Amino acid sequence: MLHNLKVLGLLVPSSICFGQVQTIEMDAINQKLDSIEVVKTNLVAELEVLKLNWIQDEINTIGTPKSNQEEEIITHSAYKLSYNETHEQANWVMHIILTDIVNGNASRSNDFREDPLVNSGSAQEKDYFLKELKADGSYEYDGYGYDRGHLAPSADFKWSEKALSESFFYSNMSPQIGDFNRIKWAKLESLIREYVISNEVNLIIVTAPVLNDNLQKIERSNNGVSIPEYFVKVALDLKNKRGIGFILPHQKIEKSLASFSVSIDSVEALLGYDLFTQLDSLLEIEIESSFNPQGWLPSSENGKGKAISFKKLPKNSINTNGAEGFINDGRKHTVCGKVVSTKKHEKGHVFLNLDKKFPNQVFSISIFNSSIHNFDYEPQIYLKDQEVCFTAKIGEYNGTASMVIDNGNQVKLLGDY
Repeated sequence: MLHNLKVLGLLVPSSICFGQVQTIEMDAINQKLDSIEVVKTNLVAELEVLKLNWIQDEINTIGTPKSNQEEEIITHSAYKLSYNETHEQANWVMHIILTDIVNGNASRSNDFREDPLVNSGSAQEKDYFLKELKADGSYEYDGYGYDRGHLAPSADFKWSEKALSESFFYSNMSPQIGDFNRIKWAKLESLIREYVISNEVNLIIVTAPVLNDNLQKIERSNNGVSIPEYFVKVALDLKNKRGIGFILPHQKIEKSLASFSVSIDSVEALLGYDLFTQLDSLLEIEIESSFNPQGWLPSSENGKGKAISFKKLPKNSINTNGAEGFINDGRKHTVCGKVVSTKKHEKGHVFLNLDKKFPNQVFSISIFNSSIHNFDYEPQIYLKDQEVCFTAKIGEYNGTASMVIDNGNQVKLLGDY
């Protein structure tokens, strides 16, 4: 038998009344939950603003790269860049990878667009390809053969939709061949993010194309975008007071990334920039001059021989780890390493390998028979097992960085410096 309740002067079955009360209570809880979600959304947005502001403050504290040239510095929410109108791309891009990427879920936006903050006008879509709208609403693409390669990668900003979207400005792009951009360059970007996550540390990153007056242009580019021959990336870990640089040739790369790792000083010398201009000078010298790739890359990407410590190198010289970044740049360099194997050819030519023996050599020296008379010793005997510095232009032979030495004056024992 139903019990009746008097509600507003009416007799209502108790079962209906209790059902209505339960509905009201559930509606009230749902409203509270909705209110909490609104509060949460607002707090997340406020936190994102605070993080973006922190990034800018940190970049200003560390100091942006500087050279002797006047530059147009552009500030976006999560990165800064220097735009080069002559080459229609950035001289450098500086950003910070936050540990927040471990939980970042912002999706790649692909909203490539001109950078409104570049006074001279940034590169455009038609600098990379043309597209035509077809009758069915789809597009037909006419590509020029180059990817729009991110300098500051979008995946580094997955914790912020705003920052991720801004990474698609054309001022943050540089033309890259697909076999470079999608393989080793992408691998390097991924490994640097893995370092952030596994070490629970924020990293300051500088990425740059190596620009000069001799670069070719994209043939059909509307604004004359230059095609870099090398790209560099530097990572600075202030928490652990260490850093590393990479100089990669713009080509399909088969070797391990460790083959292209160098000190930050080496990158600065190549670019002509002081990268971290506001760092404490003693800390800057300590980090930038040292070179210890251990811990930055997994064993699968760490296939180098043991190179001479940067601390032992004479001024303005590099070890074999850094040599590949200077292949065919037209300048003379001093490369130091231990002569671990030698060979005298039946025709009198002498070949030396530094730091790693044939067939896994990382740097080779050739002294042709016609030049042997310029030495007052037999190079293959006297230099064996010695730490030696060689000065000449760096070329490439069968995929290995190499030098041709013509005179004994180009050779000096490391202990004689």
